[in-house]
Amino acid sequence: MKHFMIRAAACALSLSASAAILHAESGDALAEAEALLVGLAEAGGTPFSPDTATAYTEAQNVFIPSAIAVDFTYRAASATMPLFVGAGPNGEEVHYIITEASDHAVAETLGVIYAPKMRHLDGHPGAQAVTIEDGVMQFRGNVDFSPEWIAVPGDPVAFPPAEIQAGAVADMEWSSMVYLPSGVVLNAQMVQNASGGHDRLVDIDLDARTATMSLLDGFQGGEQYYYHFVTDASEEIAAVLEQGVWAPRLALIDTFGQSDPSQASALLGFSPVLNGPTELGEEQGFIVSLENGGIDPINVFPIDPDNANASLNNNYSPLWDAHVSQWTEAAIEAGEVRQITSFEELGQLTEAGLIESAFVSPEGEGNPYVFGLRPTRIIINCPVIAQPMAEAIEFAQMSE
Repeated sequence: MKHFMIRAAACALSLSASAAILHAESGDALAEAEALLVGLAEAGGTPFSPDTATAYTEAQNVFIPSAIAVDFTYRAASATMPLFVGAGPNGEEVHYIITEASDHAVAETLGVIYAPKMRHLDGHPGAQAVTIEDGVMQFRGNVDFSPEWIAVPGDPVAFPPAEIQAGAVADMEWSSMVYLPSGVVLNAQMVQNASGGHDRLVDIDLDARTATMSLLDGFQGGEQYYYHFVTDASEEIAAVLEQGVWAPRLALIDTFGQSDPSQASALLGFSPVLNGPTELGEEQGFIVSLENGGIDPINVFPIDPDNANASLNNNYSPLWDAHVSQWTEAAIEAGEVRQITSFEELGQLTEAGLIESAFVSPEGEGNPYVFGLRPTRIIINCPVIAQPMAEAIEFAQMSE
C-alpha cells in the first residue's frame, strides 16, 4: 500500500501554525494532540493527515485511520503504525504507538480510535499521568523488555501451564492508559526502549518512525478476522498467553463486571474460551494456544469500534474485561464443542447450559452483559485494528 511521505520540516511548520489555531479555538486537548504530531514530524516521521492517509477499501474495513499499512495474511497479519518518541522516567529515549483517545476530536486529529469509556481513567490510579515537552511525551513509568517469554503447557492438560514468564514486565509506575494535563486519556503503548522490544513487534524503523506489530485473530458478530493488537495485560498469565507486556498497574482499574455504558467503568466485557476445539483450522481457546506455541486463542468479542458514528459508539474500550468461559462436561460428552463465533451464540450456549464460567473465575456476581459469566478480574489491552471481509484475507502464507 502506498505510504505518502511529507517533508518533516515543512510539516512541522504547518502543524505548529495549526496548533496555535486549535489551542485558541478548541482548548488544550487539541493543542496537545497537535504537539505530538509536531514531535513526530521533527523526529522524521509522518504525522497523520486525512489527505495523505493510506486509503483502505470497504472490504479491508480498517478502524484506525493512522495505520500506515496492514498485512491481512491469516496467521501472519500485522499493522504498521506511526512511532512516536517519548522520554522515560530518567529522560532516556523510548518509542511508543497511540491507538485510542477518549476524546473524539483528539482521536480524529491523531487518526486513532475513539474510545469514550477511557474517559473514566482521567486521574485514575490505574492510569499514568504524563506531560508533553517539545512534542515529546514524558512518561513516569517504564517497561523491561529483556525477559524471555516462557509458556510451558501443563501435563496432562495444557492449561494451567506448567511454567510461565512474561516476555516484558512494566514497573508499577507504568500504564498504557496515559492521561494528559487536559484530562484526555490516550492508549499509548511503549514498544521499544534500551532493554529491547515488545514481543509482538515485527519490525521497527527509527528513521521513518514506524512500528509494525503482529495482529491476533478473533470472532465478532459471526465473522472471523477480528484483527487486534495485544499490548499489555494486568496479570502475568494473560500477558504470557497473549504475548503482551505484564503491566500490574492496570489491575488498579478494578471496575470488573461493569460493561454497560451507564456504568462508570473503562472496561468492556469479552469472553476468551479455555477449552475450545483443538483441531487446527477449527481451533479456539487457551489450551490449543498453549499446545501450539502461542497461536491465536481466537477470542469472542461483542462490538466493533466506530469512529464514523461517535454518538452511537459509547461503549467501545480497548480494555477488555476477561470473562473466561469453558465448555461444560455435558457439552463435551454430547460432542457440542465447536468454535463460538459471536456474542449472541455465546449467550445461547450459556443459556442452554453448554458454556459456564471457567474454573479460574473467582466466585461472585455474574455480568449481565456477558450472559451472567463471572469476570476473571484480568484486563487485556487489545486495540481493534480491522475486521476485514473474507475476500481481503490472504492465505498463501498460512502456516497451519
